[in-house]
Amino acid sequence: MARLLYLHQHFSTPAGAAGTRSFALARALAQAGHRVTLATGQWQGAVTGLEGPFRRGAREGAVAGFRVVEFAIPCTNAMGLAARSAAFLRYAWRAGRLARGEGWDLVIASSTPLTVVLPALAAARRGIPFLFEMRDPWPELPRALGLANPLALAAMERMADAACRRAAAVVALSEGMAEIARARGAARVEVVPQGCDLDLFGPHIPPWRPEAAASHELLAVYAGAHGVANGLGLLVEAARELARRGERRWRLLLVGEGGEKPALVAAARGLPNIGFLDPLPKRVLARLLAGSQAGLLCLAPVPAFAEWTAPNKLMDYLAAGLPVLSNLPGEAARLLAGGAGESLPPRDPAALADALQRLAEAPARRAAMAEAARGLALRRFDRRLLARRFVETVESCLR
Repeated sequence: MARLLYLHQHFSTPAGAAGTRSFALARALAQAGHRVTLATGQWQGAVTGLEGPFRRGAREGAVAGFRVVEFAIPCTNAMGLAARSAAFLRYAWRAGRLARGEGWDLVIASSTPLTVVLPALAAARRGIPFLFEMRDPWPELPRALGLANPLALAAMERMADAACRRAAAVVALSEGMAEIARARGAARVEVVPQGCDLDLFGPHIPPWRPEAAASHELLAVYAGAHGVANGLGLLVEAARELARRGERRWRLLLVGEGGEKPALVAAARGLPNIGFLDPLPKRVLARLLAGSQAGLLCLAPVPAFAEWTAPNKLMDYLAAGLPVLSNLPGEAARLLAGGAGESLPPRDPAALADALQRLAEAPARRAAMAEAARGLALRRFDRRLLARRFVETVESCLR
């Protein structure tokens, strides 16, 4: 039995609205007999499972068989860059103290933010091995979006190089990320993709629809961040195109939060076929997807996104058995080519409107795509099987 410190600033249980990958992996490590401590901050929409008071800026307790240490460091997508950067550095400092203060056998650093590698690197200087979990490739993504200044990019370059070169192993969420890790000098790279929670999402879940959705309307749902990288203006323009055509069968629902949401709401004002919801707890989101007819996967039209991204929302759509309409090329397009959805041009709202109309006119085709989506989730992305692969990688680092 090993003592493991899992660093993930954006941890949430399924009771929250944030991603639950680190919850599933920490639970699998605990079930394998390891003593796991997961250190987190306070991410927007996350629910850590802890309810007691904070003392000296932290609280802790047992969640699903492992220990959670939660720092009182709020962080949201709607924060400005300076405020988020400060939250990232505060977490790295507090996590660094934890990494130095107890006798760990291995540290797992889960990025983003990339600053999570700083306490892992500090632990490595004391002889404690670490595993680097690359969820998003930084600084590649902010550079592709033109969002970071040269000094910030240079600092991120040094952190990413050090993380990949010094880690006992790198776990990447896609083959594209794995290539980046190898190029940065990683000696060992394992691909463990995003997984589907087949218990939480699926056709067995009782459906729920918001009051604004009329009984005759088909629902197409986007559930995720509303930031620059998500390119959600495409969905607003597709709704506008459907309204222009007099198409009344579809309602688009955008669920989530982010810096671009106010502008999106303003752009959609007056459109009768689009709505916005605050982030939903995963269990409520599962009911919404069970009552919907399509999942929308959308990112800004940046060529680098084709192989670098691993959207968690795609896994939720597949697990729920929803046909997926996506503007992503690359890996996502290859997945959907088997019949689970349709890949569309990255900047073409009329093409998205066409695809929605085709789905409305062909219920049998919708049903076939839904079956293919759920089948893909069962065959390739069962989170329980992927968690076992992660546990095996961690244990090989210990050996």
